[in-house]
Amino acid sequence: MHLLSFSRRKALWLFCSPLAFSVAHAATTAKPHHTTHRAHVVPRTSAPGVTPVAAPVASVPHAAVRRTSTQRAAHAAESEQIIATGRHSRSEQTVGHIQMQRTLPGINPIKSLQILPGVVFNNADPWGNNEQNSSLVIHGFNQNQLGYTLDGIPLGDQSYGNYNGLSPQRAAISENFASASVATGAGALGTASTSNLGGTLQFTTQDPLHRAGGQLSQTFGSWSTFRTFARIDTGDFGNGNSAYVSWGRQDARAWDFAGHQGGNQVNAKFVHEDSKNKVSVFFDWSEKVEPNEDGIVMPNGGSLYVRPFMYPNLNEAVNYYKNSQAYTSAGLNYRNYYSAAQRQDYLMYASWQHEFSKNLKWDTKIYYHHDIGEGVVAGPITAAGLPTLFSSYFPNQSSSQLSDVFGGSGMATRTTEYWDNRGGIMSNLTYHLGQHTIELGGWYERNNNTQARRWYPFDINNPTTPYERQQNALINQYTNYFYTNTWTTHLQDSWKISKNFSLNAGFKSELVYTNGTLPVAGLPGSLSPKTAITVPGGTIAAVRPFLPSFGALWNITQHEQWFANIQENMRSFQAAGYGNATPWGVTSQAAFEDFKRHGKPETSWTYETGFRTNRHLDAGPLTNISGQLEYYHVHFSNRLLAVASTQTLSSIVGSATTLTNVGSVSTDGMDFSFTAQFGQHFSFYNALSYNKSTYNDNYLNGSTVVHTAGKNVAGVPNWTEKFVASTHWGNFDAQFIGDVVGKRYTTFTNDLHASAYALFSLNAGYNITGIPHVRSLRVQGNITNLTNEKGWSTLNTNNASGQYTAFPIAPRMYFLTLTASF
Repeated sequence: MHLLSFSRRKALWLFCSPLAFSVAHAATTAKPHHTTHRAHVVPRTSAPGVTPVAAPVASVPHAAVRRTSTQRAAHAAESEQIIATGRHSRSEQTVGHIQMQRTLPGINPIKSLQILPGVVFNNADPWGNNEQNSSLVIHGFNQNQLGYTLDGIPLGDQSYGNYNGLSPQRAAISENFASASVATGAGALGTASTSNLGGTLQFTTQDPLHRAGGQLSQTFGSWSTFRTFARIDTGDFGNGNSAYVSWGRQDARAWDFAGHQGGNQVNAKFVHEDSKNKVSVFFDWSEKVEPNEDGIVMPNGGSLYVRPFMYPNLNEAVNYYKNSQAYTSAGLNYRNYYSAAQRQDYLMYASWQHEFSKNLKWDTKIYYHHDIGEGVVAGPITAAGLPTLFSSYFPNQSSSQLSDVFGGSGMATRTTEYWDNRGGIMSNLTYHLGQHTIELGGWYERNNNTQARRWYPFDINNPTTPYERQQNALINQYTNYFYTNTWTTHLQDSWKISKNFSLNAGFKSELVYTNGTLPVAGLPGSLSPKTAITVPGGTIAAVRPFLPSFGALWNITQHEQWFANIQENMRSFQAAGYGNATPWGVTSQAAFEDFKRHGKPETSWTYETGFRTNRHLDAGPLTNISGQLEYYHVHFSNRLLAVASTQTLSSIVGSATTLTNVGSVSTDGMDFSFTAQFGQHFSFYNALSYNKSTYNDNYLNGSTVVHTAGKNVAGVPNWTEKFVASTHWGNFDAQFIGDVVGKRYTTFTNDLHASAYALFSLNAGYNITGIPHVRSLRVQGNITNLTNEKGWSTLNTNNASGQYTAFPIAPRMYFLTLTASF
């Protein structure tokens, strides 16, 4: 089934059952055209050098797919989807490659999903790449309570300083993504994740093109943006073989300080495809440095909107810390000299899909990921809590003596250092038996990760920069080692009861065993408060052998469809130590042992139902309408919170926490999205969402009752509105995009809030053909934050003390991209 342009396609709408989707699911990690979705469609011309998304019938043999690739690309060149809606018993929507790059070339694929209903993504840079100030909320769950995969390979839970994965933008170059999908309620049972309480985000990379060629893209823009992307495709060679290699480099100055964000990345992919097999091998290398935006501690931040660091002006920093009253009066909003996230990743996988017969299919993947990361902050040795920390390691030292110990600058450098080695295998069998489709699968991963806190001198005569790794630590404060074995299995039966009605039922088993050790413990008195310690730890298991799922799908007519889904999920404990919401972050071995005996992992029950339609109309200018209306209810149990022992110290030191089960959360909401098509040249996509997430319980902070029962979940807006107005005339296309986010409470007790904001952007492009030796040349312009809106993007809401941290919205920026395909 092709996605035909509206001027040519028929009104008939062929629905795909969940059975067909389960068979085709593995293929969605391959060719962009192997996607069993139907779309809100907007006509446009294909981006040069890239095969856009199309949607054949799931059962087309691989050989036939290759034979028809030219015809498929021709169809796809005439139309491109803004949003593709999956036809499953759960809600799932997809943004395709071209829409990603139209939104902004080089975009983080998670940010491209913010036009979807129920998705709230925030970041202080226009691409969404800075991980330290990134946040994502979907149906009341934050980014660490969702699941993420790339071509089916697990990406972990997206914690900053990720202990079990990496961000999508580090896993593949933006221009190589084929699609990004989000299941806003419950993901597929076979999703390789142990954190997907509130849904899953699945990303697919493009396969090599069948013709030889290349692509070269160059972006220029505000704040010295300079982004380069180059790709070479071999085309078909041998018997069903094809490959590509690509390189991306980005350098852009941060908009409010003199730090340059970006780095280099390399991708390579090989595919062999024949009538019975598809073998894919993918490689990613990424080395990035992102100097960080410091947030404003509110409400005592007053009129502050930005908090820039002072690098590379060393004299300004030294004078600021020694002499200026601005430093001492700034409180928690003092300025650091610099801070940055340094990350290097290697990711590799091999995938084999084999068709034993038309009724029996097998899909197996093996993968390996290695990460070396460092979060670094250079700032004053007199910041809140630091004199106490340093006195534990250098007793009886005066302030001036400590300054000499740390290099005579009045500054020290703190690092959080990460090391991660993980690998795994996943395998799925799908068997068609009459009207049943049975899927059996499993996933195993071994993850070894380290997190260490260290302090380094900052030599006034040999100052370091945000772009280099620290050497020769003065203080190795503490180090945690974690060893995690993850086992999951799933079994599902999809039963096509009649031509128009299907049921599916299954379950997932999740067994996660983590052993946390402490080879280096913090000295007594070096933590906050002085009585806190880092604990030796031990092994804790998060085990749920039966997590059920039930779904139904009813094709009411050729054009309308009803769906429903019920599913339970569990989130395993994070493998992190001191200061985190984990068993290994508590501050006594007795507390650890007590949690091991009585603690429970977070779980959720998700209930969702909805209605879809897609109709050709003859109503004057309106020629087609398609959309989805969904209602959902979620019960989230055993919510774990790291309750800080002290609330006033800066995060440069951190604070001891008590891991507390603060009860449950109830969520009710609705999502409504539609696309209206007006002939061949205009379309309007709109997504309106309502969410009501509330805490059901109060909890204790020491002996104090924190009254959160009945309060709105912090950081979750009740209302969001998104739209995309598109036009297409021959080789010209343009879009006007809006993202409106309502008021968000910033504390658990709802005594403070961040105001609503509205962000708008424009993009326009033109494809030039007829140039000798160039297949096409595309010129595209983008304007982000069109109205130069000021407000708060990401909110750090993990406290109930009348205090929170907020990051600013990036100002209006301009970009120009030239893309040539050969």
